Amino acid sequence: MEGKELIEWRKTERRRLVAARESLDAETLERLRHTIDAVLERSFPELAAATLAFCWPIRGEYDARHLARTLRGRGALTALPVVVAPGQPLVFREWHPGVELAMGALDIPYPKVSAEVMPSAVLLPMNGWDQAGFRLGYGGGFFDRTLSALAKRPAIIGVGYELGRMDTIHPQPWDISVDWLATERGVYRRDPDGLVFLGGPAQ
Repeated sequence: MEGKELIEWRKTERRRLVAARESLDAETLERLRHTIDAVLERSFPELAAATLAFCWPIRGEYDARHLARTLRGRGALTALPVVVAPGQPLVFREWHPGVELAMGALDIPYPKVSAEVMPSAVLLPMNGWDQAGFRLGYGGGFFDRTLSALAKRPAIIGVGYELGRMDTIHPQPWDISVDWLATERGVYRRDPDGLVFLGGPAQ
């Protein structure tokens, strides 16, 4: 699948997956958030010393702000992505409560004037994800362009829900896979043959 057919297919799948996520009630979303927080803390203790980029949650996405607060208390520096121009790579600016925010694309807040940083790890939200470790985002291609442009690639940890699992997103040459993937089920590692499940939150 490619070209216009692929674009339309991804739009349809994106709408379906976002609608399924938005149908979850607040109690379920909070339970999922707590579980994924525990999965990430247990599986990636090195995040406490990282320069960690994450995304402000929208439309029922996993809310990484709680984990970011915990990690900052242990020594991490946290940052948010910033769209500087259409078709250009993102930059990352330091963020913590008190840093002034502005409203950007898709009504997502971003830091206005804080220092640019280079993340050592990124928590990357996913509308959908497949067995090869590829992510279905919002279609802008910002993260693919950004990761391709970085001199040193950070550890990419995709974060989402099991309801986003797909057989394939029909990846194209410009699509970049995650290194790890965390859901309420547990953690997956991307190997050459695809995702390998490493264990659940209680393990």
